[in-house]
Amino acid sequence: MNFIFLGPPGAGKGTLAAQVAEEYGIPQISTGDIFRENIKNQTELGKKVKAILDSGGLVSDEVVLEIVEDRLKKDDCKNGFILDGFPRTIPQAEAFEKLGIDVKVVNFEVDNDLIIARLSNRRVCKNCKANYNVKFMPPKVEGKCDKCGGELFTREDDKLESITHRLEVYRKETEPLIEFYKKLGKITDIDSARDSSLVLVDFKKLFPKK
Repeated sequence: MNFIFLGPPGAGKGTLAAQVAEEYGIPQISTGDIFRENIKNQTELGKKVKAILDSGGLVSDEVVLEIVEDRLKKDDCKNGFILDGFPRTIPQAEAFEKLGIDVKVVNFEVDNDLIIARLSNRRVCKNCKANYNVKFMPPKVEGKCDKCGGELFTREDDKLESITHRLEVYRKETEPLIEFYKKLGKITDIDSARDSSLVLVDFKKLFPKK
């Protein structure tokens, strides 16, 4: 099965994508990861993206689609995939539709107050990058990682001003995708305001493994 995960930052898309990827044996694909992998491996696409980013430009929808299409041709996508963070805009969605790939769209619903509580309280380990939340999933020792003892810190993205900006960008650019996919009859809403284990149970009922 092929999935597109939609939802604002802090909706729990990444957490569920990792769980679904493991349960269903399909890869979780984010455009950011693809960019980094191509740049690291110095592929032709990677060189193109690096040149754009180095010049301070934005990667065009055409290049993003080219990179995603190339990634979906890899062997690990034969049984399905999860696209997390793509498409971000209507033009990207329209271009992706032209590829003719059968895909199920999952929209993660959560209100702004909970998003802000989740993100503003998130802490990340400087060493192993493990995630914690001082409100919902605190470390055993304040400021220390349970796994490696590393120092926990707040990412710039998780500061209130940045969260507010990210939500504004999402509402303006990405939220219209919900209506786009509703018109195509491809979207399923899921309540992601709950613990991720409960969200996963619902997901498996909605999309049983074949």
